[in-house]
Amino acid sequence: MIRFAKKSPREIDVAISEQNGVRSLHLGGSEIQSAMRINAPNELELLYTQYMMGFLLFQPAPSHILMIGLGGGSLAKFVYHQIPQTKTTVVEINQQVISAAFNHFALPEADERLQIILADGEQYLRDYSPTIDILMVDGFHDDCQSASLCSQEFYNQAYQVLNKNGMLVVNLLSQNKNLNTYLQRIKDSFQGRVVTILSGACGNLIVFAFKHSLGRLSWKILKARAKKLEEMYDLPFSDCVSRLRESTYSHHNYIEI
Repeated sequence: MIRFAKKSPREIDVAISEQNGVRSLHLGGSEIQSAMRINAPNELELLYTQYMMGFLLFQPAPSHILMIGLGGGSLAKFVYHQIPQTKTTVVEINQQVISAAFNHFALPEADERLQIILADGEQYLRDYSPTIDILMVDGFHDDCQSASLCSQEFYNQAYQVLNKNGMLVVNLLSQNKNLNTYLQRIKDSFQGRVVTILSGACGNLIVFAFKHSLGRLSWKILKARAKKLEEMYDLPFSDCVSRLRESTYSHHNYIEI
């Protein structure tokens, strides 16, 4: 296990472990924050990251994605290698995490399609002026979510930086005691246009929030989109649709967002 020394009060301990061909990133404890299969560094190893890419069911060709929280860079790498028409900006508060992603998790060097910024995600979003297609939020230390990324003000600002067809994608912990509070805040900011996917019985809860209503969208159309996306990206989009239906309007032939 490789450890990086703590450099300031704002930076937490970063550790790396390897087991069965998988390299994992830990932030401030034993919980796995990011993972990479060493012989497949650009694939999404963790199920919750695969589900976060479920936004493609609704926004298949984003031009700009803003990510808050880098981890090992799994999502940033996937977008960089698989969706070359998309520009990705990643904001990460911890320099040690950025260094680990570059040195141990095959994060590509920054270029015109990938920008890595060392900054506080909440502050960065507050000062952000352009609009974006997708905002992805995945900010943790050990098994705790960053409080500044769960406030009503933060979700209100998230709504503001998205373009008219934009989406917010948030990774939450389903066992967090404040989960219902966080979900209600997102619903309040996005006028109730929210759907969720549960990753396992006690796992991550992925939240999709929409800037504007998509109206009624049939499950048949979503299933067809899922099959097409699976051929393109080899991710479980059909499972995403099934889990969306389980958590929303399973008795209807459509989803209304």
